[in-house]
Amino acid sequence: MTFSPVVPPALLIAIAAAVVVLRLITMWQLAGSARQRWTTVWRWSALTLAVVLMLIAAARPAIGGGAQFSAERASGDDAPANVFLIVDRSADSAITDHLAGQSRIAGIRDDITALIDRYPRARFALITFASRSSLEWPLSEDTWSLKPVVAGVQPYPDNMTAEVNAAAAANVLRYQLIAAGQRDPGAQNLVFYFGSGAPSSRAPQGEFDPVPGSVDGGAVFGYGATRNEPGLRRIADQLDVPFVARDTARPVTEAAPDVSGVEPTQSTGAAPDRTDLYWVFTMVAAVLLLFEIYLTLREFRTSRAARRDEVV
Repeated sequence: MTFSPVVPPALLIAIAAAVVVLRLITMWQLAGSARQRWTTVWRWSALTLAVVLMLIAAARPAIGGGAQFSAERASGDDAPANVFLIVDRSADSAITDHLAGQSRIAGIRDDITALIDRYPRARFALITFASRSSLEWPLSEDTWSLKPVVAGVQPYPDNMTAEVNAAAAANVLRYQLIAAGQRDPGAQNLVFYFGSGAPSSRAPQGEFDPVPGSVDGGAVFGYGATRNEPGLRRIADQLDVPFVARDTARPVTEAAPDVSGVEPTQSTGAAPDRTDLYWVFTMVAAVLLLFEIYLTLREFRTSRAARRDEVV
């Protein structure tokens, strides 16, 4: 079994230890109270188990990969690359001036899917933005689950167009790059930006300021006939990646750099067959939490009925 935690392992272990200690103290207090029933203690135990299972899921256990997967993670040259996808979800992305009358966001989704296939062994993070940014998908190798998330990305409503900040994702990206560097110092970081440069915005535009040397490649892709190309080129300069206008049917993968450790495997070596198991732990935790919610609602209805009887 292998692990690929979503946060630095030391932080995950510290959080797990603190949670378990606090829960044990609470259960000890419940068990020591003469007024508390053991059923209450068991309920608290179930909640503790649910929390522990969520922490295990955060460690992303998997079957397969074995020594080959561990060796790749330990090697600076062969470690899977980190690919950061920054997507403009402003209302401008809904404009249908992309290829063959396609909306810009549809073109962005298609290009992201092509890049996921281009780097089959990379870790991906998805950051979306308009006036603010959001980490939609933390850095993960689970591209099978990422594709439906990408397919569901839609533009925000058309009431914030004037407030869009083309660099709204700057801080989120900066800290994600720092965390990725601490997690796998030898892995390369690719940043791909997809957007139109906030051409209709009247808001002050920020700047990307990644830690020097933290971006190893990528591209800024510009969409739409009315895109703010000077703004997109400034972002490309700030990230130290090329600007690519997505005006033709040229495959987006032609602008994607070659990176060791993420190319499709050739006959010289088979790709590690790694099956993620985090969903098993999250499902069990969800069942325990749903059971606790059910018991809580039942107690609430019982106590409310009792109070109603007292009033009558």
